[in-house]
Amino acid sequence: MGKPTGFMEYKREVPADREPLERVNDWNEFHLHMPDEELRTQGARCMDCGVPFCHSGVLISGMASGCPINNLIPEWNDLVYRGLWHQALDRLLRTNNFPEFTGRVCPAPCEGSCTLASIDPAVTIKNIEVSIVERGFEEGWIVPATPRVRTGKKVAVVGSGPAGLSAAAQLNKGGHSVTVFERADLPGGLMMYGIPNMKLDKRHVLLRRIKLMEAEGITFVCNADIGGPDFPTTKLRSDFDAVVVTTGATLPRDLPIDGRALKGIHFAMEFLTANTKALLNGSDDFISAKGKDVIIIGGGDTGTDCVGTSLRHGCSSVTQLEIMPRSPEGRAADNPWPEWPKTHKVDYGQEEASARFGSDPRVYLTTATRFEGDENGALKAVHTVEVAWQKNDTGQFVPQPVPGTEQTRPAQLVLLAMGFLGPEQPLIDSFGLEQDQRSNIKAEFDVYSTSIPGVFAAGDCRRGQSLVVWAFNEGRGAARECDRYLMGSSELP
Repeated sequence: MGKPTGFMEYKREVPADREPLERVNDWNEFHLHMPDEELRTQGARCMDCGVPFCHSGVLISGMASGCPINNLIPEWNDLVYRGLWHQALDRLLRTNNFPEFTGRVCPAPCEGSCTLASIDPAVTIKNIEVSIVERGFEEGWIVPATPRVRTGKKVAVVGSGPAGLSAAAQLNKGGHSVTVFERADLPGGLMMYGIPNMKLDKRHVLLRRIKLMEAEGITFVCNADIGGPDFPTTKLRSDFDAVVVTTGATLPRDLPIDGRALKGIHFAMEFLTANTKALLNGSDDFISAKGKDVIIIGGGDTGTDCVGTSLRHGCSSVTQLEIMPRSPEGRAADNPWPEWPKTHKVDYGQEEASARFGSDPRVYLTTATRFEGDENGALKAVHTVEVAWQKNDTGQFVPQPVPGTEQTRPAQLVLLAMGFLGPEQPLIDSFGLEQDQRSNIKAEFDVYSTSIPGVFAAGDCRRGQSLVVWAFNEGRGAARECDRYLMGSSELP
């Protein structure tokens, strides 16, 4: 695919980002766009590799290798190289309902398993993907597509995050009347309030797609607390022919150490959600980091988003504590291609913090042991200690404190970004759904049917905390199985 010798002739290039010290002054997206000719050159690097691993979508060593929604990557790379943008969009939309989202926030496991990546930097798949779909919007090729025939069946989708949106889109294509219920004031779930605006623009990108889905016949009902007194699950099941539960894994992991009740300690999602709401509403009702020493406990994308948001508030300092060691610069011997490369990466937040304060904010192999407050019950410091990972009596590696490494760090704001434990319990109890050993809704992968006939589950509430692209995979799969339940068979992919 692409130019047969392109991978030997051209080097990997990605679009430049806006300068860190410039972009921290606003909430606009920080990525710039590449000219068409440069994108075509990057498409030319896609090899005729015989067996393309980029769209395999399998788990190796517990991590995604290749695209979980099986994007036809070599095909649309070739079409971009040839300047056939409309055809490239058609191929992209065969497998991906929302490439404008994955092209911005997906960590691109496709690039980690790119055949070229075994010897050279990978093809710039993610950037080409988002460029195709944005070209489609600019040219007017993406328009509402309503189904030719309605089945008369009604489906409720509970949750409007990535799994819920993809399930709704596919069920609507199948001709069913779909209503999406969202407990927040705007649809989008994690993509609306869990991902900051500088990574995913809410009005121009996310709400643009929501309006398109509404024009296609999908109904969104917000401020709907399913299982509560106004929206009992019994009424939901009686009013609809099927229900798809896609509520995500939103129960945050806590850090119950001494001083946890002090003022100034928040879960990361509280911080990020309030910030985006204030940004959209033009209000000042948010948790501000301005003028504060901020400590973020936990790495990953959420921790990075807290770094970037704190900088835009005007924090005095920002430190990110990571209990794990720093990843190596290159693949370790036990992390071969085509596994996801567990290598050291500098994301946008760390780049911005380095530009603002002169160093990467991450401190590795370190954990908090106690929060210290002032006489008014407000946080003033975090006590930390370095750790070493050692085997315990059962042979498991656990972090052990290293004596003599104790430190007291000033802090007036702590953000807990340590991941999520699973779905919230009240909705599950209201439905009476069975759960697995990890507290997720029990529903077999590729089947998605729960313990209650006609009720399906998909996304993080079924599989646990995962990638946005896995949620898209599961939403599409649950839609297919729901369609099969309603109609006896399904032609949905």
